[in-house]
Amino acid sequence: MADPIKTKRPNNALPADISASITANLVVNLVVNPVVSLAAALVSLALATSPAAQADAGGTTAPSSGRAIDARAQAPTIPMASAAGQMLLFGGQTRRADFAPLAQHYETQANLAFCGVASAVMALNSLALAAPAAEGYGNYRFWTQTNLFQAPATLSFVQAERVRRQGMSLEQLHGLLNSVANDSNFIVRRYHGSQLGIDQFRLLLRRNLSDTSNRILVNYDRRLIGQAGGGHISPLAAYDTSSDRVLILDVARYRYPAAWVAVPALWQAIRSVDTSSGLSRGLIEIGPR
Repeated sequence: MADPIKTKRPNNALPADISASITANLVVNLVVNPVVSLAAALVSLALATSPAAQADAGGTTAPSSGRAIDARAQAPTIPMASAAGQMLLFGGQTRRADFAPLAQHYETQANLAFCGVASAVMALNSLALAAPAAEGYGNYRFWTQTNLFQAPATLSFVQAERVRRQGMSLEQLHGLLNSVANDSNFIVRRYHGSQLGIDQFRLLLRRNLSDTSNRILVNYDRRLIGQAGGGHISPLAAYDTSSDRVLILDVARYRYPAAWVAVPALWQAIRSVDTSSGLSRGLIEIGPR
């Protein structure tokens, strides 16, 4: 007698016991706390169906280097516009003080190398820092990806033509913002990833993203959060402490959407070395003195 035909489970399907468990928990918890429970269930489902979560029951995967990586740190990004992303944004454990001001001034980088420029413009406009006139807008003043380079003090740090070719390092972004904010009540701080332990990083996220008066721009290696590309800069807008994920408002919107990223993965990404400077990447914080 021939063996009965066995139906092969699709690669992205959950095992029946895990799927049943998630469904049962969702039904029970929705009765008690519908908003928070639905957010948690959607995030759990997204993580459970990821290749990283299914690759190894022991919680590690082996990348090409052969070095074991915690699968939780390699979990995929969650698009902000998805159901799970929206639930994270409006969940009860989310620090989102910076989200509305940054969303009001969301920029798409003007060219492939202007990620730092677009991020700086978002931060400056969202903080209402005094700006020069914007060409083509009469007497209206706001920061653009053009007039950011017009202040004479910025030329000692960066020049627009060079940035168009090479982008900016963390040090150059710090110098640019410092030159712009020098005569204001704002101060610009630079943190290299190699200087921050993961708990220090979480503390900084909680503090900054609970306060509307300051902003964080993060310089990271895309490959370490599961994306294609290399070094990149974008603002952070929110932090959900329950899932330990942070919202990146990606200024390369033609390539990747705003998305939630696991904090351990982003922490590793800001600790990567920028070959142009020989230093680790990191973040910039701009806020009142």
